[in-house]
Amino acid sequence: MGSDRPDEENAAGEVPAGTSHLALDHVAVAVDDLDAATVAWTALGLVRSGRDETVSSQGVRVRTLALGEASLELLEPVDETGPVARFLARRGPGLHHVALRVDDLDAEIERLEAAGCELVDRVPRRGRAGSRVAFIHPRSTGGTLVELVESTSLGRR
Repeated sequence: MGSDRPDEENAAGEVPAGTSHLALDHVAVAVDDLDAATVAWTALGLVRSGRDETVSSQGVRVRTLALGEASLELLEPVDETGPVARFLARRGPGLHHVALRVDDLDAEIERLEAAGCELVDRVPRRGRAGSRVAFIHPRSTGGTLVELVESTSLGRR
């Protein structure tokens, strides 16, 4: 994907051809208890935004806190066999993933596959608030799980 030296890669600040406009959508934190976790984050000045939502496909209940143009999502497992429950069992509470908003999720998946990224999802799935999402495996991002989010006009975050 370019230079042999990572520090020279994209040194001019150029966006790779075909890349969707990217913006930080949210940061997600896995927690054992939404209410207890909310106390700490609201003490920092964040405020709840909307109602909690259960995302059955991921086995979580999500609470959103406003954070400027982005948000903080607290993830509490509702399914002990789901990915967030497994994450908590292995690592305990903490940063689960970083989510980037994209304009065209299908095109972004295609571009990333062609660039050699390891994707968890090659086919988008339903996310919070009617969005479409896909995850990039942490092996392709230096150890951080990344979610790509394409919001519907009704589900715009």
